[in-house]
Amino acid sequence: MVHAYAESTRECYGSGLLVFHVFCDSKLIPEEQRAPASHILISLFISEMAGHYSGKTVSNYVHGVRAWHTLHGVPWTLGGDTEIDTLLKAATSLTPPSRKRAKRDPYTIPLITSIRDHLNPNDPLDAAVFACLTTLFFTCARVGEFTIPRLDAFDPNLHVKPSDVRKTHDRQGLEMTNFHLPRTKTALEGEDVFWAKQSGTSDPEEAFRNHLSVNEPPAEGALFSYRYKNSHRPLTKSNFLKRLANATKSAGLRPLQGHGIRIGGTLEYLLRNVPFDVVKVKGRWASDAFIIYLRRHAQILAPYMQETPALHEEFLRYTMPPVR
Repeated sequence: MVHAYAESTRECYGSGLLVFHVFCDSKLIPEEQRAPASHILISLFISEMAGHYSGKTVSNYVHGVRAWHTLHGVPWTLGGDTEIDTLLKAATSLTPPSRKRAKRDPYTIPLITSIRDHLNPNDPLDAAVFACLTTLFFTCARVGEFTIPRLDAFDPNLHVKPSDVRKTHDRQGLEMTNFHLPRTKTALEGEDVFWAKQSGTSDPEEAFRNHLSVNEPPAEGALFSYRYKNSHRPLTKSNFLKRLANATKSAGLRPLQGHGIRIGGTLEYLLRNVPFDVVKVKGRWASDAFIIYLRRHAQILAPYMQETPALHEEFLRYTMPPVR
C-alpha cells in the first residue's frame, strides 16, 4: 500500500504525521485516542496549525494523518465532513504572508538563450544541464521526471535512460523525439513525452545531440548522466537547479524556480496558438489546473477577442471547430 504514494508525497505526509503527534503530545492526548482520529481532534489539529502554516500545508498534513489510518487498517470516518472542509478553507484564508509562495515566473526562450551563453557546451555538466533544460521546456515535463533526487537514488525501473529514447514520424513524415518515462508521479505504468526540432539556440535536438557526444551516457544509466572523473554521475535535481541559478546570475538575471520551466513551456505553446486542449494533453494535465499557471492571458486570448474574426479565420478554424 505504501507504493500507492509517490516518494515526495510520503515525505510530505511523514512531516504531517510528525506534526500531528507533536500536537497530540503537547495536548496530552492518549495514544488510544489518536486513531481512529475523532472529529474534534482533527478540528483542533487544523485550528492549531491555522495561521502558522499555509492552507496547502495544513491540508497535506491532514491527508498525511488519513494516509496513516489507511496504511494501518484504521477506519477514517471524516470523509465529506463539511466542518473539516470549512476549517481547511479557513486555514487557507489565514495563511500568513511569510508562508505564501510568490507566483512562479515562467522560463522563456530568451532566458534559455541567455543561460546557454553562460554555459560551456564542452563541459560535461553544462552539456547535460542545457540538454535537460531544453528537453524539460519543450516536453512540458516536471524537473523530477528527468533528474534524480540523490546521487545514489538512480533506479532503471523508475528513471528515464538513453534506451528509453526513440525517433518517431507521423503520416506526413514529421519527426519527433520520444522519451518514455518509466514511472511518473501520476502514472505508475509510465508516460511518453516528446519534442520536435526547433529553430535558434534553444533547439532541444542540438542540445541533446551535444550532450550525447560530450558525455556518452550509458544506455541503461540515467539519461542526463555526465562524465565525472573516470565514470558517470547522474544529474541530480539540486545540482541541475544550482547550475541554472549560477548561469542565470552570470547573465545578470534573477534565477527562477524549477517549476517555471514547465510553466514556461506551456505558455510558449499557447502563445504559438496551440489550442488549449492540445496543450493540456501535451503537458499531461489531468484537469484544467494548468490554467492557474498561465501568464500573458491577453496575448493568448487576443485572437478570440477581435471584432472582425475573419482576420483570424484560419486560426479559429483549428482552435474552435464548428459545433455539430
